[in-house]
Amino acid sequence: MSALHTVKVDGEARYDILIGPGLLGDARIAHTLRGKHALIVSDANVAPLYADRVEAALRSGRPALHVARYVMPAGEQEKTLARFCECLDALAALGATRDAAVIALGGGVVGDLAGFAAACWMRGIDVVQIPTTLLSMVDSSVGGKTAVDLPAGKNLVGAFHAPRAVIADTAVLRTLPARELRAGLAEVVKYGAVFDENFFSWLEAHASALVAGEDAALAEAIARSCQYKAEVVSRDPFEHGERALLNFGHTFGHAIECELGYAGTDRDALNHGEAVAVGMVLAARLSAAVGRAPLSDARRVETLLQHLGLPTAIPAGLDAPALLARMRLDKKAVAGGLRFILLNHIGDATVVSGVPDQAVLEVLRAG
Repeated sequence: MSALHTVKVDGEARYDILIGPGLLGDARIAHTLRGKHALIVSDANVAPLYADRVEAALRSGRPALHVARYVMPAGEQEKTLARFCECLDALAALGATRDAAVIALGGGVVGDLAGFAAACWMRGIDVVQIPTTLLSMVDSSVGGKTAVDLPAGKNLVGAFHAPRAVIADTAVLRTLPARELRAGLAEVVKYGAVFDENFFSWLEAHASALVAGEDAALAEAIARSCQYKAEVVSRDPFEHGERALLNFGHTFGHAIECELGYAGTDRDALNHGEAVAVGMVLAARLSAAVGRAPLSDARRVETLLQHLGLPTAIPAGLDAPALLARMRLDKKAVAGGLRFILLNHIGDATVVSGVPDQAVLEVLRAG
C-alpha cells in the first residue's frame, strides 16, 4: 500500500481520516475497535463487493471478535425509520454491548443510517465510517452528522455522532460508476467555492483529470476536501456557526430531492450530488441577485460544474412555490426564516438570513 494520507480531526471528538488505496483489507480497521462486537452495515450493491474483505480484515486483527451484518436495499429511498429499526434489531440480535462498534460500509445513505443507529444504540456506541463513494469520502462520512429521511423532508430525524475513525480506500473509486463519481465532485467544488479560490482554480485546471478518474487528481481532491471539512468541524462540531457554510447549495438541493421523491436511482431524476450541483448554481445566482457577489462568479460556478458533467438546471416540471415550501421545512431553517449560504466571491461565503421570498422565487423560476 502506498500514498496514505492522514487527516486529523481535532476538537472535542478527535479521530483520524485515513485516505489511500488498499485500506479495506488492512488490519488497522480492527485496531479502531474497543469491544467484542461489530455490526457491518452495508447495502445490496456494496456488500457483495466489499463486505467479505472488511470482515476478513476485522477477524485478522481481532480473532475473537463477534461480527454480524445488516444489509439494506440500496438507494436514498431506503434511508427511513423502518430501515433504522431493522439496524437496531440487528444490533440486538448480535448482543452488542456499550463498547460495540457499527462499521458503516457504503455511500452516504449507509453512513447516515448506520451512524444514527450507533448514536442511538444504548445511547451511543462507536461507528467506523468506511465510505465507498467519492461523495461520502469528502462529505457525509466526516463530521458526525447522522440522520434518516421522512416523507416531509430530508435528514429531519438524526443526531450528531462523531465517528471513531474514517477509512477511505481510494481503490474502490476505480470501479465507481461515472455518474456517482461526478456526483461526488459536486461536493468537492463546494469546498473551493466557499473556502478557497485557489482550490477552485485547481479544480478548473484539473476538471478533465477528475472526470477521467485519475488516481493522483482524485487523491489530491479528497485529501484537500477532507482537510477543509476537518478544520471546520473541529471548530464547530454542532453547526452553531461556520460549519453551516458546508451547506452551500444544499437548501435548494434538498428541496429538489424532496420534490423528486429521492428517486436518484432513476435515469431522469437527480441523485444527491446532482441536486447539490443545481443548488450551488441557484445559490450563486441568488448571491448575485441580492447584490452580494458578481454574476461572473455564478457563471464560473456553473461552467465548472458543467465541465464536470453535472446538471446545472432545475428538472422540468418542478413548481417554484412548492420548492420554496420545502425549503421552509428544511432542517437548516431557523425561527426567523430561511437561511442561505451565499457567496461574497468565490472562496468566501457567509450565512444570510432574511432573504426575501420574491428573490428566491425569481431565481427558482429562472433556474
